[in-house]
Amino acid sequence: MTDTSTTPIRVIVAGLGNMGLSHAKALEDLPGCEIVALVNRSKVKLPESLAHHTILPDFKAAIAELKPDLCVIATYSDSHADFAIHAMENGAHVFVEKPLATTAEDARRVVECATRLNRKLVVGYILRHHPSWIKLIEEARNLGGPFVFRMNLNQQSSGQTWSTHKQLMNTTPPIVDCGVHYVDVMCQITDARAVEVRGMGLRMSNEIAEDMYNYGHFQVLFDDGSVGWYEAGWGPMMSETAFFVKDVISPAGCVSIVVPEGIKSDDIDTHTKTSLIRIHKSTMDANGAFTKEDQNLSMEDEPGHDELCYREQQFVLNAITQDVDLERHMRDAVASLEICLAADHSVRSGQPVKL
Repeated sequence: MTDTSTTPIRVIVAGLGNMGLSHAKALEDLPGCEIVALVNRSKVKLPESLAHHTILPDFKAAIAELKPDLCVIATYSDSHADFAIHAMENGAHVFVEKPLATTAEDARRVVECATRLNRKLVVGYILRHHPSWIKLIEEARNLGGPFVFRMNLNQQSSGQTWSTHKQLMNTTPPIVDCGVHYVDVMCQITDARAVEVRGMGLRMSNEIAEDMYNYGHFQVLFDDGSVGWYEAGWGPMMSETAFFVKDVISPAGCVSIVVPEGIKSDDIDTHTKTSLIRIHKSTMDANGAFTKEDQNLSMEDEPGHDELCYREQQFVLNAITQDVDLERHMRDAVASLEICLAADHSVRSGQPVKL
C-alpha cells in the first residue's frame, strides 16, 4: 500500500482526453498524491470532481513553475517521448500513456533517460492491471506452447470518436496505437523473442492523410515457434461483426475471451472487459471424445475502465514510494512497440521485417 503518512506526491496531468481525464479522476481519489495542475492546450469541460483545478496551456512552463514529483502524460503520441524526457530531466517521475513513443529509437531514449536519472517510468499498459487479463495470461501459460495468438480490436467509430481517431492517425496507425497492448499480452504468455513481422493495411477514408491507413493487420513469428495475428481498424465503415477476438491456442487446448451479444465496438469499456474466459482442453479418450468439459470462468465483477486507471495510478505511486524495480516493465514496453512499428514498416514497404 502507498504510505500516506509522508508528504503527498505532487502530480501534473497533461492531456485531458478520455485517458487523461480518467487518470486525473483516479489521482484525485487516490490517497498519497495531490494534483497541482492539469495541462491541456485548450480549455475543456471538467467533471465535477476536477472542476476546482486550474487548466494550464503549457506543459514545460507548468513543470518549471510547480516542480511536480510525478507527471502523467496522456497527450498525443508524437509528444510522449519529448515530454517524458523533459519531465524526468526536471526531477519528476513519469507515467506515460501508450505508445511510449512513435519510433523505437525515441522509446529507447526515454528508457535510457529513466535509467540514467533513476526515475520511475511506467507505460500505460492497462491490461497488466486487469485481473481477467492476468488470469487469461496465467491459464494460457499453463497450457504450454508453442502458441497461436488470434487478437483484434476493430472500432466502428463516428462523431467525436471518429474525430479523435483521425487526430490520432496524424502520427500513429491503429495497429500501433492499440496493437502494443495485445502484443504485450502475447510476449507475456510466450516469453519468446519476436523474429519476424509481416503486415498489410489499407486506407479506407479520404478524411485521413494519404500516407496513413485506418485498417491494418499483421503476423508476428517468435523464436519458440509461436505465431500471432493482430488486426485493428478505425472508422465509420468498420464492421461490428467479430470486432473483438481474443484467442490463445496451444497443442494442449485454448483459452478464449467471450463477449456477450449487443456490445458495441466504440464503447471504451469493451476494450478491457472480458465477460467470460473459456478454457478448452484438447485431450481425448480412445473413442476420440474430449475427456474434459470446457470451463467457463465468469468475469462479471471485473473492474471498469476508470477503476483500472485507478489501479494503474496506484501502481505508479507504489513504484515511487516503494522503489519498485521497473527494468523489466520498461524493456517489455520497448519490445512490444518495436514489433508494432515493424508491422507498420511492413505495411508501408510491402516486405516482411526481420527483428
